[in-house]
Amino acid sequence: MPGTDTSAARRFGWLPLHRLGRPATGAAVAWVPLAAIICGLFTGALVSRAAWETSRPQPDRAEAGAVLATVFPGHSLGEIDTPPALFVVYGHALRLTTVKTLVLGDGGEYQESATSAAALGAPPVPTEQIVAVARQRLTGAGWQVYDPQVTEGTTCADKTCATPRAITDTTLLARRGDTILNASVSSQTAVDAPYLSVELHRAPPPLVVPTGVLGTLLGAVAGWWVFGWASRRTEGRRRRGTVNVLAGVAVVLWWLPVLLAAPQLLRHHLGEPHPAWHPFWEWLGQPAASLLFLVGALCVLLALGLAAGARRDARSAAPVG
Repeated sequence: MPGTDTSAARRFGWLPLHRLGRPATGAAVAWVPLAAIICGLFTGALVSRAAWETSRPQPDRAEAGAVLATVFPGHSLGEIDTPPALFVVYGHALRLTTVKTLVLGDGGEYQESATSAAALGAPPVPTEQIVAVARQRLTGAGWQVYDPQVTEGTTCADKTCATPRAITDTTLLARRGDTILNASVSSQTAVDAPYLSVELHRAPPPLVVPTGVLGTLLGAVAGWWVFGWASRRTEGRRRRGTVNVLAGVAVVLWWLPVLLAAPQLLRHHLGEPHPAWHPFWEWLGQPAASLLFLVGALCVLLALGLAAGARRDARSAAPVG
C-alpha cells in the first residue's frame, strides 16, 4: 500500500487492512472460523438476554386472578404465587450466592419465571370436561389455543402399589398478546397432590430476535478479526503450537454443548406445540454447560495473551545494532 511505513507496521504488529483477521495457515484455518462463529452465537445469546429486560413483568395477582376466574371457574386454585424476578434459579432471583449453582451442574435451572396457582385433591368433574370448558373460555376471551397434549401413567394407592391406578395428564397451552398460559390437568385423586396447575408468563419481547441476530453477526465479525490476528501474530513463532492447542481446546469445549443441546431442543419443539421458542442461550447448552464455557474462555484469554506477547518477545530477542 503506497505511503505505508512497513517497518513501523512490523514493529508494532499492525496488519494491512486487507489482511485484518485473515487466519494463518495450518491448524488456524480450522479453528479460527469455528471460534468466530461460536463467539457470534454467544454474543447473540448475551444481547438477546439483555433484550429480555424490555419485557413486561410477569402477571401480578390481579391479572392472574382475572384470567384464572375466566378460564377455570368453580375451581379453588388457592393462593397465587408471583415470582421475584423475570428469570430465576430454583425459584429465586439470580444472586452471587447462586452463581455456584449455575457453574456446578445446575445451570439448566436458570429459567424464565411464572406466576402460578394450583388446586389440590381429586378433580370435581372429569378432566375432559375441565379441558373442554377451559378451551371454550380461552377461545371466547381471544386466546390462541393449541391442541392439548395427553400423557398416560400410573399411580399407587399405597406404598406396596398392590393396586396401581391409571391416570392421565393433559397439558393445555394458550397465548394472548405477550402472555402465555400453561395448564396441567390430572386425573389423580390424592388429597395432597394438585389436579390442576396453572402458570402464566410472558413471551419473548419483540427486541429479542433482531438484537440476537445483530449480536450474532457483529460477534462473529469481531471473533474473526481477533482470532485471525492471534493466529497470524504467532505464525512461524515458537508460541504458535501452544496458541493452536489452547484455541482448539476452547473450540471443542464451546461447541460440544451446542452439538448436544440444539438437536434435542429441535426435536422437543417439533414434537409438541410451543407458543414461544426456548431462549437463545439454551440452544447453545448454556448456562447448563457454563463450566465448560468458563474453561474455554480461560483458554482463549491465555492464547490471546501469548499472541500479544509474541512480537514483543521477538523484538527483545533481536540483536542490537
